[in-house]
Amino acid sequence: MQNGNPLFNENAFRQAMSRAEGVMTLQGTINKTFFLLLLCTVGALYSWHHIQAIAGHIWLIVTITAVIGVMACFAKKSAAFLAPLYAVGEGAVLGIISAAYHAQYQGIVGQAIGITFLVFFIMLFLYKTRIIKVTNGLIVGITAATGAIALFYVISMLLSIFGVNVAYFGSTSPLSIGINLVICAVAAFNFLLDFKFIDDLTARIDVPKYMEWYASFSLIVTLIWLYLEILRLLGRMRDN
Repeated sequence: MQNGNPLFNENAFRQAMSRAEGVMTLQGTINKTFFLLLLCTVGALYSWHHIQAIAGHIWLIVTITAVIGVMACFAKKSAAFLAPLYAVGEGAVLGIISAAYHAQYQGIVGQAIGITFLVFFIMLFLYKTRIIKVTNGLIVGITAATGAIALFYVISMLLSIFGVNVAYFGSTSPLSIGINLVICAVAAFNFLLDFKFIDDLTARIDVPKYMEWYASFSLIVTLIWLYLEILRLLGRMRDN
């Protein structure tokens, strides 16, 4: 918003509205993202150290967490309540999965965590420096690729219910590793959509405070997806 009078600028209006009504800010989104990461870590550590008690309920936890995630996507106003629950649930699931990988491949969990955050900061750098510009075409491409991967996973899950195993999940072939790399790349590029989403919202002065929770939830979902794909990829590479 341009105005000749320096007293009437967008930042001044944003600060006033933030104090009066509570609107979304970048700092608020960052704070909530770190809070959700903390909850996810707590959930993961608990399930890791209590794996015998938790493992038997893994599918129940997965189902409840998935339902909470879907609810958060459609009930954005409830994100302040749903996002923390999702983070704890996903953390519990990640703890069990990570412990299983750790038992088979020593040191793989730390590597996967390190690579995940390295990729996150690389994508943030590429976005902030505009080395990669998030155009409408790129948004459509990333969204389509993500949808295709989601459909692949859903179909594979349905086939497994009827006893049909998809070779990709148990394979360590070069083709499976290549597909895994592509999926990791798509997950990484989803960060660009998250950054763009947050930028677009925080550039406005009328976005309600609860959208900070929704934006943080979106970032956490992408981080968890990328971590799991990197964990799978590292495991395949060790077996190959």
